[in-house]
Amino acid sequence: MVKDNTTGSRIFDVFLIVLLAGIAILCILPIWYTLAVSLSDNAAAGSGRVGLWPVGFNLSSYKEIMGDRKFLNSFWISIQRVFLGAGLNFVIILLMAYPLSKSSKELPFRNVLMWVLVFTMLFNGGLVPWYMTVKSLGLINNIWALVLGGSVPVFSVILVVNFFRNLPKELEEAALVDGAGPWRMMMQIFVPLAGPVIATVTLFSIVYHWNEFFNGLVLMSAADHYPLQTYIQQMVVVVDANTMTAEQIQRMSELSNRTLNSAKIFIAMIPVLIVYPFLQRFFITGITLGSVKE
Repeated sequence: MVKDNTTGSRIFDVFLIVLLAGIAILCILPIWYTLAVSLSDNAAAGSGRVGLWPVGFNLSSYKEIMGDRKFLNSFWISIQRVFLGAGLNFVIILLMAYPLSKSSKELPFRNVLMWVLVFTMLFNGGLVPWYMTVKSLGLINNIWALVLGGSVPVFSVILVVNFFRNLPKELEEAALVDGAGPWRMMMQIFVPLAGPVIATVTLFSIVYHWNEFFNGLVLMSAADHYPLQTYIQQMVVVVDANTMTAEQIQRMSELSNRTLNSAKIFIAMIPVLIVYPFLQRFFITGITLGSVKE
């Protein structure tokens, strides 16, 4: 590749670097500001005096969250949910995507099955029937209620289907000649080549199971069964002074909804910020190759 060293090219490179640096700063600033607000005192946060540095530095918001046994329990529930949910998503996506990546001649009614999947993206049975179904299965206050409800991410299935359909047919033909069956072909040929799209849909699953709070709010009747996001949401919106001890009231007096919400947002971002850098290099490849054709 020949590098263009003209003046116009160098000016454009400088402009591009400045532009990207500006975009990076704009992405980082909200996170930094949220952290600054969460570390500031009640009065400073409430009066809007917090900029990019904490005012009246204190850890009251984090002490209120981290000092609660229920918080640790909800954190553990969310970790279990992520591992169980992402693992189940991974298995189901592969088992659905591989056969659906075949042609209609190889898999009869393949197009009908694809339309059924697309239909579920556009329409659902409604909140009440969904709740009644989960209750009839005896899954209320059970972590599997949080996992099974999102076990078939249709968008991710379609991404992996399209990725598989883009792989050269010659690979499959060569495997058939060597006597490989469907299971061996999927596990030893398709899955190793699908690293980018698998990393992408895994990231989608992790983010969904970590950030989702509504299912926990509806399907869990006791705080001991709340996942992290549901617990924090309830901690912010439900404050009953009649059931609080004097020490809790004193601690709550040091808080404001703004500082507590900022602490909640920052804590919720940490796991994704840790996981994303490891999967980011696969993200664009997985999205583009998985959305080319259907």
